[in-house]
Amino acid sequence: MAMMNISDILETIAMIEEEHLDIRTITMGISLLDCCDSDIKRSCDKIYDKITRRAEKLVATGEQIEKEYGIPIINKRISVTPIAMVSA
Repeated sequence: MAMMNISDILETIAMIEEEHLDIRTITMGISLLDCCDSDIKRSCDKIYDKITRRAEKLVATGEQIEKEYGIPIINKRISVTPIAMVSA
């Protein structure tokens, strides 16, 4: 992997400061297929537990990435399996 040269670094800094470079969105994808259950209440509980457990640190991780690279991340979101697939 080639090393960045000083002009690349300065160009990136200029884009951040002058052109307000940012990352629009980071997305965490979560499969809910393993949450299928014949009992709808149990399935809903599994879905809630999985999403809250997996996405628990999404915002904090996004903020850590912002600090590490110095580029703001505007949106942090999750994407899940379509509910029609889970309920089938």
